[in-house]
Amino acid sequence: MDEIRPWLYIGKYRDTIDGATLRAMSIDAMLELADDVKQPGIISLYLSVEDVAPIPFALIQNGVAFVREHKQLGHRVLVACGAGINRSSAFCTAALKEEEKLGLFEAFKEVKRLHNDSAPHKPVWESLCEYYGENIPYTDVILL
Repeated sequence: MDEIRPWLYIGKYRDTIDGATLRAMSIDAMLELADDVKQPGIISLYLSVEDVAPIPFALIQNGVAFVREHKQLGHRVLVACGAGINRSSAFCTAALKEEEKLGLFEAFKEVKRLHNDSAPHKPVWESLCEYYGENIPYTDVILL
């Protein structure tokens, strides 16, 4: 699990089932993209997002709204997918873009800098580009 911001963490499924670490990191909320895991005292939202498929706009909107709502409440939010590479990177990028008014690629570069494993798959990246109306070639992402 890596800290992107004091309120935003990125991780993998394994992190969502490790209650001791979640408590030690003071995680208050989890956006789960791999499986619906319940942890006592932690608010969670599970979104069924396929690993190598485009993300439906409604899921992007719901996931980012969840993260931003919990940031506003002063919560620390973990965004986790299966391996902490693709889907979690996409949602952290989108949340950072919206929260800090960054361009999509600038937000991704920041996520990648702090979580080197970040590598959204092409259909996932293209979903973000289409959702935000930004045309950033996928080659820019994979060459970063």
